[in-house]
Amino acid sequence: MADRETIARADDHRALRIWLRLLTCTQMIERVVRLRLRSRFATTLPRFDLMAQLERHPEGLKMNELSRLLMVTGGNVTAIVDQLEKEGLVERLDEPADRRAFRIRLTKSGDKAFAEMAREHEEWVVDLFAGVSRKEQDELLRLLAKVKSHAVEVIE
Repeated sequence: MADRETIARADDHRALRIWLRLLTCTQMIERVVRLRLRSRFATTLPRFDLMAQLERHPEGLKMNELSRLLMVTGGNVTAIVDQLEKEGLVERLDEPADRRAFRIRLTKSGDKAFAEMAREHEEWVVDLFAGVSRKEQDELLRLLAKVKSHAVEVIE
């Protein structure tokens, strides 16, 4: 199966090959999650991600906060919120400090639906990592933390 990693050559720098492997693994896991969200819950990963942010903020979030957390445009957030609101999964609340703004939060129905999706999502990801021992997972986390730390230093 063709993927990002297949474009690497044996004589490419090791760091480039590692990056392409990480990217490939991420894309493959995401593909499985997207397919399962669609087939099991008739939803999309962006909808799941938006609901996940709202679940972490039970008081609700303003649209611009959602946009920033999801790293997407306001228009994308508005379209998803509109759909979820029509389905009764989120609600808009007036923002007392700013009459032009409002907060979005999960409804009881949305909270219940997300809890079920999140439970299965976790099972899928755990299953996808089942071929890696607990010790190997710990080491992978440690190594990726080092990569992340260095990347943050470079960015700043």
